[in-house]
Amino acid sequence: MKRTAILLVLGAVLANAAFTGLALVFDYPEVLSRPAPEVMAAFQRDRAAVSLLFLLLAAGAGMMAPAAAGLAPLAGRLSSGVGAAAAAVQVAGLLRWPLLVPFVEDPETFELLGTVLGTVVGETAGYLLTAVWTVLVVRSLRGRLLRAWGLAAAVLVASGLLVPFGVPGADQANFAGYVLWSLWLVGLAAALWRGTPSATVMPGAQAVHVGR
Repeated sequence: MKRTAILLVLGAVLANAAFTGLALVFDYPEVLSRPAPEVMAAFQRDRAAVSLLFLLLAAGAGMMAPAAAGLAPLAGRLSSGVGAAAAAVQVAGLLRWPLLVPFVEDPETFELLGTVLGTVVGETAGYLLTAVWTVLVVRSLRGRLLRAWGLAAAVLVASGLLVPFGVPGADQANFAGYVLWSLWLVGLAAALWRGTPSATVMPGAQAVHVGR
């Protein structure tokens, strides 16, 4: 469980550090609300730095897959599959920036990539799968604080599903959800690090899930 704890913290740190860097260098995610030619020009101005930061952000998101696998003996096999899927769709959405965007010259193609890999795959599927994975993990936790914390984060992250429909406040709620979720990952890691599995999960949860 200590290896899993390290993965959880590393994922949270990498993702938040990269996101902060993108906000400073690329005005991300606000830049995405601008016309495609402006976004493309902003990307090209700091192409190397922005590409590197998106690679780091993708690496942070990717940490969710091995962390979910490490939690599977406690949270169940389904949680491992959902966690891996959540990591995969987010990584796919983020990697379009360093791997595809540098070679795109047509604003319409840029917008299509943003819609398919960004909005549909990386964001919509990512929000849903991340929230579901969080709930699956929360089911196995014993501590009330970690359970309530995780559920609140999951609900706020899932609010991102409402963003494409223009629901007021959905963007802000989703952002707050990811901040809360990152902190929850660190809290979960601390619980895993300092305690035995029986001190972290619901009594009997480990035996039930391992037996599946």
